[in-house]
Amino acid sequence: MSVLACAELVRRGDPDRFLSAMAAPATAREKLFPLYAFNLEVARAPWVASEPMIAEMRLQWWRDALEEIGQGGTVRRHEVVTPLSAMLTPPDAARLDRLVQARRWDVYRDAFEDAAHFDEYIDATAGHLMWTAARALGAATGELAVRDFAYAAGVANWLMAIPELEARGRFPLVDGRPDSVAALADSALMRLKKSRASRRDVPKAARAALLAGWRAEPVLKLARAEPAAVAEGRLGGSEFARRAGLLRASLSGRW
Repeated sequence: MSVLACAELVRRGDPDRFLSAMAAPATAREKLFPLYAFNLEVARAPWVASEPMIAEMRLQWWRDALEEIGQGGTVRRHEVVTPLSAMLTPPDAARLDRLVQARRWDVYRDAFEDAAHFDEYIDATAGHLMWTAARALGAATGELAVRDFAYAAGVANWLMAIPELEARGRFPLVDGRPDSVAALADSALMRLKKSRASRRDVPKAARAALLAGWRAEPVLKLARAEPAAVAEGRLGGSEFARRAGLLRASLSGRW
């Protein structure tokens, strides 16, 4: 029931967030690993069962755990829930409950209704997670800056996942035409620029929460310049470039 168990889950299942957490101060890792392990388990839930009802039950399990945390009473013992319960406030638990609800989209094969629906999904998944991480690290201000950055990172991660999502029979984009993909990447880059202009609103200690999005800018720039790279799965870049980007972000504090 330790942070180390959460770290191991993240190391195996979410290597980018694992690296970003390891680049953060040790005190920040104690908060980031339980959150990232929670996010990993929730993100997996819709995909580990072929029956939608079973996937829904798995998501409901997490909603029930968050409700216990939010109520402040007895909380089930679990390798992720236990350390998570020690760091979440009731508003944090309610926010993460909305993240879990958003993941119901992953259970089914319906397309997004429109661009607003897509944006709501990205904010509920990437935005709620990153803002909760920043809150756990002491942020009381800077929510808009964090959410703008989270949107950019969320879109970048989503675009990298397009080939896998399509292979699983999902309809991940409102409009998959090259011009529309380029426009989506450009819109995310604008949110990234807006976030950076407001970076001073985010307390320095909380900025480690944003390291998880260190890949956003190069991925989005490539998607804007070469939309075909999305469907072809060419957004990831080399392992050297990936790690070098994280090193630059962690040393410079530029996100």
